Amino acid sequence: MSETVLVAADRGVVTVTLNRPETLNAMTRDMTRQYVEVLRAADADESARVIVVTGAGRGFCSGADLGALAEVDSHAGQATDPSALVTAALDVRKPVVAAVNGPVAGMGFALMMSCDVRFLAEGARIGTTFARLGLVAEYGLSWLLPRSIGTGHALELLFSGRILDSDEALRLGIVEDVVTDQPVLDRALAWARDVADHCSPRSLAMIKQQVYEDSTRTFGDAMSRSLAAMRVSFGWPDLREALAARRENRLPDYPGLEPER
Repeated sequence: MSETVLVAADRGVVTVTLNRPETLNAMTRDMTRQYVEVLRAADADESARVIVVTGAGRGFCSGADLGALAEVDSHAGQATDPSALVTAALDVRKPVVAAVNGPVAGMGFALMMSCDVRFLAEGARIGTTFARLGLVAEYGLSWLLPRSIGTGHALELLFSGRILDSDEALRLGIVEDVVTDQPVLDRALAWARDVADHCSPRSLAMIKQQVYEDSTRTFGDAMSRSLAAMRVSFGWPDLREALAARRENRLPDYPGLEPER
């Protein structure tokens, strides 16, 4: 694998780093393919509990590298659909965390919003400039953004095409935290390691599925499905292990998720 997407694993946390710092990590077709492959591999790895995505250098992701995408790709038959860059994080059963270390725009904005939890470095700026470029709400942002911040706020940002600073991103709910006292990656990794150490992978996968699927259901349907899921979870060994770990004052030893067939 080339060095445009870096992967490191430690204590159940897989860190994925977009690594074209000279372009603020603008995405090429090959980077998209690598990113999707890395997320799918982490999903199939029983030892991987949480995935953290960040950018090398001073940027998170400045969007698509339009020059690179315009080139004739000799491997076009193997190219990954760019939309997979966003859907990959939603399809993964494990929590995907964005450690947004710098500027975000275009495809990078959609990539960030597709992550389940988002931490933003103080001073990082987010571009919503689609309408100012004659473009539309790309890569599912018309679904991702309203469900995070509401329809009115989403439309205001997408209509105006303006730039947000970190304080407004936090106020609107685009990110869960703005990190001021340490590198944003350190904050994201600390959160991820705490989840990896203490939380059941089966619980995490079920909760992620519930939250995304139930957003389009009625409350009654969501309640019925949650009761059915509760009955299933009581049959897992995870609850017994959690209670034993508390009695014995140790970390729980939960089984990892088996690869999907």
